[in-house]
Amino acid sequence: MDSIRTLRMTPALTSMVLASALLSACTTRPVDLDISLDKTTQAGLYRISLTPPERPPAINQMHSWKIKLATQDGVAVKGATFMVDGGMPQHGHGLPTQPRITAAFEDGTYTLEGMKFSMSGWWEIKLALAASQGPDTVTFNTVVSTPKPNLLSNP
Repeated sequence: MDSIRTLRMTPALTSMVLASALLSACTTRPVDLDISLDKTTQAGLYRISLTPPERPPAINQMHSWKIKLATQDGVAVKGATFMVDGGMPQHGHGLPTQPRITAAFEDGTYTLEGMKFSMSGWWEIKLALAASQGPDTVTFNTVVSTPKPNLLSNP
């Protein structure tokens, strides 16, 4: 009789172990993850950098980033158009918002607004752009940390 109970519990225990392993895999970023915020685009047409907000945004808080776009020679690229995509590769979902470019400046700087991360972990920010040198793409990786409680603040 004891052996029958053990067999009945095995699928439940197996499910718990599997769920735990999957959750662990979703919160662990790849060891060699490139988190640089200054890159050459996929086809090598542009140099592009992302500047995150000065203070890391809280989970589920709207925020904006700056994009600096230049040719490989360092000449500012004005008049570019962007499409923004991204998400969490380990979770299989996209961004919870539809970020977009809201401002462009003469020095090749653009404002990306409407960013929001709905949980901590590894996120991709994918940009498809079209400008004077032609269309190109780039993917940036960022890791959003769970905020630590501020024990010194007063409620």
